[in-house]
Amino acid sequence: MASFSNIGAICKVPSAPSLCSSSRALFPTTLRSFSHSQVSRSRSCRLCIRSSYAEAVRGNPNSDAIDVVADVKTERIVVIGGSGFVGSAICKAAVSEGIEVISLSRSGRPSNSNPWVDQVTWITGRLLIRSSYHAGDVFYANWDEILIGATAVVSTLGGFGSDEQMLRINGEANVVAVNAAKEYGIRKFILISVHDYNLPSFLLQSGYFKGKRKAESEVLSKFPSSGVVLRPAFIYGKRKVDGFEIPLDLIGEPLEKLLRATESFTKPLKSLPASDLVLAPPVSVDDVAYAVINAVKDDDCFGIFTIDQIKEAAAGVKV
Repeated sequence: MASFSNIGAICKVPSAPSLCSSSRALFPTTLRSFSHSQVSRSRSCRLCIRSSYAEAVRGNPNSDAIDVVADVKTERIVVIGGSGFVGSAICKAAVSEGIEVISLSRSGRPSNSNPWVDQVTWITGRLLIRSSYHAGDVFYANWDEILIGATAVVSTLGGFGSDEQMLRINGEANVVAVNAAKEYGIRKFILISVHDYNLPSFLLQSGYFKGKRKAESEVLSKFPSSGVVLRPAFIYGKRKVDGFEIPLDLIGEPLEKLLRATESFTKPLKSLPASDLVLAPPVSVDDVAYAVINAVKDDDCFGIFTIDQIKEAAAGVKV
């Protein structure tokens, strides 16, 4: 299997939109129109607005109208595992950015009543069967219902168990989703993976990491110029488990600030095996979510994103 461990992230930091760069005036003789299916299958479409203002100013109101043509981005993403801790943060961030969202997960619509939940299409797929940890119905998902019209797929699939179970959850299930996205002509695939914590190579042979790296290789081989892999360390935020909220941010946020404040002192220790189990800064679930949004919006964004690159990409969207 080809190795993609040295592929770095390539991404432009989003800048404020410019009227000059996002629209232009043209003078066609007929008005362009687009069907719903054309718009939903394309990342960008043209919005045409007829206007006779320019000629009216020049005192000739009877002249032909001007067609003002603006490039308009349309995004529709599928979040696999969208009702989970990371997946729901991605759905929420996408809705806040005006992106259409479909979530595919075993639990379907979350029980909370936050307004953004109503803006997501929730599909129950029982991706992972808890009792056996087999990658269940993801192998037989109705992709026609899920992927038609999508511009990007985001996978948050992952879990623990025996080596065989973790290979199926972290590796095979994601590989199936990647190949389905490729077959349906989806332009971008974004995978939430994991930091390697500077672990010795023999420890990276466990089913958890082996499955994750197998999924990464599939993403980067099937989507060489648009695949995105995020490798966060410990992800913190307010996590709900069986109706109870676990405030992981009470630990993660101050720990992240402490580790970043002391980086100059701890940097020499980074070369030690497994040092990042202690020294890798935790990552906010919101930073992971907005790094995903950055990747969805930026056609030139691809490759493997480290912890620092995730935070930088997120900051570009939050501005």
